Amino acid sequence: MMSLSDHTQDLITSLAKAKLVPGSAAGLIPENFTPTTQLGVSFAGKAVEVGNFFCAGECKQPPSISFAAEPDALPKMSYTLILADPDAPTPDDPKFAFWRHWVVPGLHPLSGENTVVAETKPALTAYLGPGPKDESKPHRYLFLLFREPESLDLSKEDVGGEEFVQRRSFKPAEFAETHGLRLVAANWMTCAGDGWTE
Repeated sequence: MMSLSDHTQDLITSLAKAKLVPGSAAGLIPENFTPTTQLGVSFAGKAVEVGNFFCAGECKQPPSISFAAEPDALPKMSYTLILADPDAPTPDDPKFAFWRHWVVPGLHPLSGENTVVAETKPALTAYLGPGPKDESKPHRYLFLLFREPESLDLSKEDVGGEEFVQRRSFKPAEFAETHGLRLVAANWMTCAGDGWTE
């Protein structure tokens, strides 16, 4: 795993190059964002690395998540992970952005070399893998890790329904502000339908 400062540089550069910050994720990820931990995301052993490419078929099952405790973290600090798509239904017509794929609260980093994460609460939005249509250009998918305020207790209703159409037009920045969530790490990937060709 690269150093946090190198990862930060890669992340900021890649977000700018992909027109996410500044761009469609600017209200969500501040332009001067400095992560305080590194968010590891892996689908069956293939790591998400600031914008690398996946086919939808590689993302059917939830990924494994890892991150180290922040330097100033109190014991038992909890985190919420959000996976959202700013390009729904297509990058050329993102009228349903952000599309909510996964919301998991109550994550705790465990000590150890691999910084495995313990899930202490059920998902607020069950995982639904990326599913761009084959004729769509690749979508960008943001994995966002937020530090939770103490004694945060969210219900599924706070996030919204899990039916397909209820996941549309989610506003993660507003959600984070309303519930006192503080962004501490981010990662992202691109993904296209299994039948997509350039």
